[in-house]
Amino acid sequence: MADRILIVEDEQKLAELLRDYLVQEGYAVSLLDRGDAVEDWMRAHGADLVLLDLMLPGKSGLEVCKALRAFSDASIIMVTARVAEIDRLLGLELGADDYVCKPFSPREVVARVKAVLRRAKRKDGPAESGLVLDEAGFQASIGGKDLELTAVEFQLLKVLAARPGRIYSRDQLMDAMYRDERVVSDRTVDSHVKKLRKKIADALPEREVIHSVYGVGYKYEW
Repeated sequence: MADRILIVEDEQKLAELLRDYLVQEGYAVSLLDRGDAVEDWMRAHGADLVLLDLMLPGKSGLEVCKALRAFSDASIIMVTARVAEIDRLLGLELGADDYVCKPFSPREVVARVKAVLRRAKRKDGPAESGLVLDEAGFQASIGGKDLELTAVEFQLLKVLAARPGRIYSRDQLMDAMYRDERVVSDRTVDSHVKKLRKKIADALPEREVIHSVYGVGYKYEW
């Protein structure tokens, strides 16, 4: 069965262009042009991925993203003309899996769609990489080698590895690492990531699995 994609875009020509490119790749594509129509449509029909414009009549893409995340695990790619960092961060913090900025090439969007859907299908991603997490003992190993992580490093790796390819902002990672709501700086997160990377590199020197995303945060990808 073909993957189902919902395009939510109020620029008709752009929506139809993206639809044509995606249909050529074998996807089943539906179109909506209003943000306030998405939630009911998704509850009735569902989709594997939503290409979601940020500026929509009825309800903004950010509001739609937040509403979808309350009941749907569909992948979401934000499509936006807003290139400011705060918009990218906010979209990702609300649960978007990726974003693409206008103007863009339809081929770029197709490539992003393929990549996000491919990651979503790796439900056992950490196991594929040989990563084993023992939550009871706060122990982690990769490739059969113990990483000897601190409790904070374990929480950091657990969050990143739970959804391979998902980009997490520093604020999200701080919330995951420090449940007591203490105030820490971005540099603290970067320091923990640096130490975690070194321990993984010592155990697995041929591969980098934690990647920096400039201006946004970090992701785990095998």
